Amino acid sequence: MRKFVEQVKMVLGKLYENKKIASATHNIYAYRIHCEDKHSFLQDCEDDGETAAGGRLLHLMQILDVRNVMVVVSRWYGGILLGPDRFKHINNCARNILVEEGYTPSLDETTRSGAKPRRPKSKKTK
Repeated sequence: MRKFVEQVKMVLGKLYENKKIASATHNIYAYRIHCEDKHSFLQDCEDDGETAAGGRLLHLMQILDVRNVMVVVSRWYGGILLGPDRFKHINNCARNILVEEGYTPSLDETTRSGAKPRRPKSKKTK
């Protein structure tokens, strides 16, 4: 498990080498790593000062049952307060990239098949 945490730190370090990402007002991230041998998940999140955004991002990943993925959403304050809408924008951004990269079916595919997104067990492991 320590190996995975080190990999997360390494990925973040590499991202922060990019000056634009490093200068973001908030770099919100969450990750979920499936540990097959223990039948559990190593998961955590960080909201980087955007209160509750990391937890909401992790919750989205749990609902979509994504595995072995880390999502980072960078946000720059542009002078306009977004209020609660900021969470919608953060999660939409994350969901779009997860669909685009094939980690979860698109909303259209889910609707077409008649299936509902699966809710994972509420067991949280760090």
